[in-house]
Amino acid sequence: MTQDEVLCDIGFIGLGVMGKNLVLNLADNGYNIAAFDLCAEKIQAVIEQDRLENTTDNARVFGCSSYTELLSQLKAPHLIVLSVPAGAPVDQVCENLIGAGVQPDDIVIDTGNSLWVDTVAREQKYKSNFHLFSSAVSGGEVGARFGPSLMPSGSPYAWTRIKPIWEAISAKVDSTTGKPIERSKPGQIISEGEPCAAYIGPAGAGHYVKMVHNGIEYADMQIICEAYHILNAGLGLSANEIADIFAKWNDGVLDSYLMEISVEVLRHKSVDTGTTLVDLILDKAGQKGTGLWTAMSSLEVGCPAPTIAQAVYARSISSFKELRIQASTTLYGPVLAELSSEEKQEYITQLHDAIYCAKMCAYAQGFQLMKLAAKEHGWSLNFASIAKIWRAGCIIRATFLQSITQAFDRNENLDNLLLDNFFAEQLSERQLNWRKAVCGATMFGIPNGALSSALSYYDSLRSETLPANLLQGQRDFFGAHTFERIDKADGKKYHVQWSTSQRETIVIE
Repeated sequence: MTQDEVLCDIGFIGLGVMGKNLVLNLADNGYNIAAFDLCAEKIQAVIEQDRLENTTDNARVFGCSSYTELLSQLKAPHLIVLSVPAGAPVDQVCENLIGAGVQPDDIVIDTGNSLWVDTVAREQKYKSNFHLFSSAVSGGEVGARFGPSLMPSGSPYAWTRIKPIWEAISAKVDSTTGKPIERSKPGQIISEGEPCAAYIGPAGAGHYVKMVHNGIEYADMQIICEAYHILNAGLGLSANEIADIFAKWNDGVLDSYLMEISVEVLRHKSVDTGTTLVDLILDKAGQKGTGLWTAMSSLEVGCPAPTIAQAVYARSISSFKELRIQASTTLYGPVLAELSSEEKQEYITQLHDAIYCAKMCAYAQGFQLMKLAAKEHGWSLNFASIAKIWRAGCIIRATFLQSITQAFDRNENLDNLLLDNFFAEQLSERQLNWRKAVCGATMFGIPNGALSSALSYYDSLRSETLPANLLQGQRDFFGAHTFERIDKADGKKYHVQWSTSQRETIVIE
């Protein structure tokens, strides 16, 4: 079948790594794609890849040389997917589509990592030209190819047209066990199981949820990296030895995509040197902004998310490599006696529990942030549904997301994940090991900001009384900011006249 003989189901703009793999995923699921990119080589590459992987006699991906040609090759009303960098490129493509003749009933789906407020603004900006719909995508290039986790939001009408496509290409999980149903080769279609795609809410909601997903991802990665650092620099274990420990942990409650790939990274040998690659990688971490956005949003909303913020700070301080080299010759850490093999094994067990507890706190921070943001923006987020679509196909896929799903199924109004009986019991059982692991890392002189901030978060949350009473007294002393009293009626504001000799307390109505 030639391009002249078929009108395509979907138009696709942006054929980078993610875009190319999403196109092939759509094609595997029976959709014909009209594909366009400013780079002609990328268009040809996806066509050639489709020819290699296509198990049918008919072409599935058709290249287009312009926006006008792309629209002419589509069934009406048009459905167009964008996989372009966030920011100005999204607006440029939208303007080009308007110039090419896009219609008000057409749907344009932004699948990039756009800032959620930009998505809200774009929906309003283009509402007379077309339906701007957004769908965050998680899972990286492998997820895009074989089943990502999808977080769509926008017009409910647009979602009715997109839903069958998104559910078809998304990752799937076994409805009983919550385990991913693996799809790992071209042409394979998974029809059973629960799709990891669910409507999140109005414009911007999906990108906000994906932003928080990425914030949790930052925290989860940093927790694992701190464990690696402690095992390597504190216990003197090699990358291969640490990989063996992580592989064992991945068979239990710490089973996750990030733990799984950490094992592979730690075991990988450099092709040119034959030595362990991780030992050759420069310790300067990059970031694309979503973790920072999450930390900033937590401050704006007033939701404590210290472990997520600490993960952002850890990447920031890693970038000061020259300063750290200089400081390492001036600032000294502790000198400790080497641990025995039995002491090392005991500490490894403690570290396992510390990772698990810190991970629970990071997810709790993320879900509470989404809850408070939803209240502020008038969204009705289904947190059990969000946990479900993260069980497969996404970067933070983890076994215990099934437990998070069950927690919100038991109580959809749960204020904080840690208040669920399952998580409260898990933390109670493992907190002593968690505390010992943090103490050990501190005594080794190894930074453990994610592990320790999570512990501080847990201790703050469970404390009926915090020292904010003294803080309020300080604020009233230098700024007359007032305070409330526990022995007086709620809502009454008081101020001490600190500058007078009597220092009388007065009521501020």
